[in-house]
Amino acid sequence: MGGYFLGGDIGGTASRFVLCDEAGNVVKRGASAGATGHTFNTESRERLAASIAAIAAEISVPVEAAVFGLTGYGPRARGDIEAMLVAALDVRRERIFISDDIELAYRCLFQPGEGHLVSAGTGSIAVHLEKDGGLFRIGGRGILIDDAGSGGWIGLAAVRALYRRIDEEGAPGDMQGLADALYATVGADDWSDMRAYIYGGDRGQIGALARPVADAAKAGDPYALALLVEAGAALARLGNILIARKGAHPVAFIGGVLRLHPVIAETIRRELEGEARFPILDQAEGAARLACALFSRTEQTD
Repeated sequence: MGGYFLGGDIGGTASRFVLCDEAGNVVKRGASAGATGHTFNTESRERLAASIAAIAAEISVPVEAAVFGLTGYGPRARGDIEAMLVAALDVRRERIFISDDIELAYRCLFQPGEGHLVSAGTGSIAVHLEKDGGLFRIGGRGILIDDAGSGGWIGLAAVRALYRRIDEEGAPGDMQGLADALYATVGADDWSDMRAYIYGGDRGQIGALARPVADAAKAGDPYALALLVEAGAALARLGNILIARKGAHPVAFIGGVLRLHPVIAETIRRELEGEARFPILDQAEGAARLACALFSRTEQTD
């Protein structure tokens, strides 16, 4: 019997889903409000339940199996999230696979043990999924500690460099191009406004400062360009650590930082001691195809 297979990519900004048939053809895609896998927080749990319910409301066919990746997911939340999916979609519990978003990305790109993954968005993290299913991680310690090469890191490094120059000279001087780009995003050029933007916002708001850095680099600002080169080298470093510790496999680099400026990927290719790949990944579609691959072959034996 043919069936339909659901993939979900639950993120803080949006939750995306794709439904495919047994042949892997996409039959529907859509989105609902963002959420996280933090089910032990009442407000977050309600947001996740509402997001899953909204996805279910868009689906009018029986779901044979589902694969979901969630930002902030931990194994202790598995039972709660399974219960939400069973209730909303009427899918059998044993036909649900749940992981965090980075493991989902890996499984969409590689078979376990066959590659490495570096993800660079607001934060940065690198992983290798072992053949036995164990997930080896490096980085991912948050922008206050490291997350080198990420959007948050780029933004904070730019602000730090700018205000050091202002301390030294009383004005941005030859960093004026970078300063203007940052000020335009913040909406003011006063230190009190920059301080409020940094300390009053969340990590996503800080990560948004990477865009004006890239814009300044494209306009010819050498300091902004140097920061992006440094970001590329930091991401290549994560890949090199994975190669050194887990074997000479290809390294896939994904995330919004890779789209900021070509020099980031160019630096990664130059600095990486192995094969660099830059796939375009639709994680919701990848999750749906993974659900089909994991569960369609067992349809007749269950």
